[in-house]
Amino acid sequence: MQALAFLLDAVVSFFCTLFMLRFMMQTMRVSFGGQIGDFVVKLTNWAVKPLRRVVPGFGGFDWASLLAALALQLALSGFLVALAGPLVSAEPGLIALMAVKFALIALLRLAVYIMIGALILQAVLSWVNPYSPLSAPVNQLTRPVLDPIRRILPPISGIDLSPLVAILLLQALLMLL
Repeated sequence: MQALAFLLDAVVSFFCTLFMLRFMMQTMRVSFGGQIGDFVVKLTNWAVKPLRRVVPGFGGFDWASLLAALALQLALSGFLVALAGPLVSAEPGLIALMAVKFALIALLRLAVYIMIGALILQAVLSWVNPYSPLSAPVNQLTRPVLDPIRRILPPISGIDLSPLVAILLLQALLMLL
């Protein structure tokens, strides 16, 4: 059962990451025209397109992508709680509430990990290949996080420390979650 739980967690995590990335890219107005955008859209359309008929976008947010990520994470949480069923002696309503709590926290943590990964990728690309096709979407994704920090901490001798500060703040947020 551990192997099945591991494989299921890996597949669900992969697709939840794609759904959250699609949600974040839409929220941050990142272009879906490049390779990354095309990859994310093609691998998530199977769930997002049908959900958009029921849950349309509103307020500039792609709620269908977020709902798809939540549904997958909720299914995984429910499965893992069901596996631990004999170990958990609580009423079914409490178990369902626990699964929802785990799913929401997992999605928040995933969004933070995506942002940390994007910040690290941006830093590496700025050193190695600043004109990479990945640079523009990564810059667009991280700009809303870095701009407020850059207003407080401008570049020092041409070195931008805002990604380091952002990663530290995101790590602190992960500790809270």
